[in-house]
Amino acid sequence: MKVLIVDDSHNVAETIADYLELEGMTIDSAYHGESALKLVSEHHYDVIIMDIMMPKMDGISAVTKLRKELFCNTPILFLTAKDGLEDKIAAFEAGGDDYLMKPFAMQELSLRIRALASRGPRQDIGKLIFADISVDVQTNEVQRGGQPIKLSRIQKKILKVLLRQAPAVVSRQEVIEAVWGDESPSSDALRSHIYGLRSALNKGFEQSRLETIHGQGYRIKA
Repeated sequence: MKVLIVDDSHNVAETIADYLELEGMTIDSAYHGESALKLVSEHHYDVIIMDIMMPKMDGISAVTKLRKELFCNTPILFLTAKDGLEDKIAAFEAGGDDYLMKPFAMQELSLRIRALASRGPRQDIGKLIFADISVDVQTNEVQRGGQPIKLSRIQKKILKVLLRQAPAVVSRQEVIEAVWGDESPSSDALRSHIYGLRSALNKGFEQSRLETIHGQGYRIKA
């Protein structure tokens, strides 16, 4: 098992590394978030241990980038002295899988690492998911209810915009700016793409997911 320890305290990182190596794990260490991003982009890890309070880039920011920019699906365990509910919520919302308070027993840390590793990589990273619709942002594969959906390039762009904000309503102008930028399409062209997207998503299903809110915009509903 290969584990990355990210902690700005060299003493803490070395102490954890020494213990885990005795447990048979292979260890790499980083001392701030930027270094962690570089290592993760170059190596595979089974579990990442992430401190929160660090210079250059804190743990919350680092994990957010790992999940949303590098599409890293490795289980992540946060280590921190911060015990507030808001801190825990921020850690999990950033993409953390577990949270262990300092000080902690090394045996408990080892058990949690093994538990995370046994789950394997996360399956929700690199995907936009709402209700029964999903888009794999790496392969651009679209599914509804586990069934593949064929969409045009523009339709996929529109769906991604709507999924990122679902179930909120996305205005017509927001869709245009996100998909076409400064090159605004005609009203008929946008209407045609929305119609095609709705038809493709609904084929074989009783419930429509794409809803037009007249005068407001569009949304993917639950």
